[in-house]
Amino acid sequence: MYNINITKARDNLYNLVNMAIEDNEIINISTKNGNAILVNETDYNSVIETLYLSSDIEYKKSLLDAKNTPLEEYVDEEKVEW
Repeated sequence: MYNINITKARDNLYNLVNMAIEDNEIINISTKNGNAILVNETDYNSVIETLYLSSDIEYKKSLLDAKNTPLEEYVDEEKVEW
């Protein structure tokens, strides 16, 4: 995570945005009132999707059920006819 104060961030906004997009860098911008985080759109969308899926009780239950299912109960992918 790259840390920068708001004054320097204002002067370097273009470079900070490029760091987030091109280098997948997370930018922590600090102010006297608190901090803000700058991330690229792909990472942001991933976080939002994860939060959405985590809020779905049935989905979480199905993941836990799958995790607790013994491997012997699954079909080997080589035996699946596509």
